Amino acid sequence: MRIYFLMALFLEAWSLNQVQRTLFFSPGSSANLTCSNKTWKDILFVTWKLQLTNKECLISISIGESRDNCSDGKSIRNTSMAPLVLNIPNVSSEGAGVYTCKTYYNGGDEEFTFIVSVIVPPKVNAWRELRDGKMVAVCEAEGGNPAANISWSFTGNLLTYKSELSDGLFRVESSLEVPEGVDPENISCVVSHPSWQENRKLVPRLQTGKAYSPWILLILVMVVVLLGVLFFAQKKLIIWRRCQKSDSTSLTPPPREDVEEVEPYASYVQRVNSIYGRQ
Repeated sequence: MRIYFLMALFLEAWSLNQVQRTLFFSPGSSANLTCSNKTWKDILFVTWKLQLTNKECLISISIGESRDNCSDGKSIRNTSMAPLVLNIPNVSSEGAGVYTCKTYYNGGDEEFTFIVSVIVPPKVNAWRELRDGKMVAVCEAEGGNPAANISWSFTGNLLTYKSELSDGLFRVESSLEVPEGVDPENISCVVSHPSWQENRKLVPRLQTGKAYSPWILLILVMVVVLLGVLFFAQKKLIIWRRCQKSDSTSLTPPPREDVEEVEPYASYVQRVNSIYGRQ
């Protein structure tokens, strides 16, 4: 093994062809990384150095000897007729990272670096807002890996921003200034991503909580003030009506007795009293 390492260092100083690629795999899928197009009969020594999310490890193989301190199911597959490949049986977020392969053969060597990432679908959203007095349609794809692609049904003043989040995922925002004479309801954006079999089509809707024009804010304030004035005016009107009703009740005269019904009884009492007075 030491002889092969010394030979590898000598060959690396002599010639080194470096290639870097970024690869995306679906969670749970099986991946094969091809280190070289040469077959095992032409190769002297091959080593894979893995810098994963939570560890670093090494897988190597030479004539009659192999080494693997990863111990997670990854293996170098080799046949006399097929190129060497590193098999990843179950791709997951723990297996994402940088895979560097060095192959040494008679006459030279090669180095391949693969950035292995797990495909993550983004969350999409679309809305319309006012910016500097102009209507703008916005389409957003957040938390995806790789970054999503956004296109529009209309051409115009277009701005697209892509940023990487703290967890290694991406956010893409694309804004389109609504062309004059175009109904905003007819504008749509299309989001494409490797995790979807079909693209997502969204129609931006005018939503609350976005940027508003000062005129709209002024109108909202006026409406609130007007509703407040109407509320207090109605309350005062109810109180005034109650006062008017109370005053009218206090000024009402007491009910009069029926004179025609009282007078006969009074004359009868007067006659009886006069009779007994004579006796």
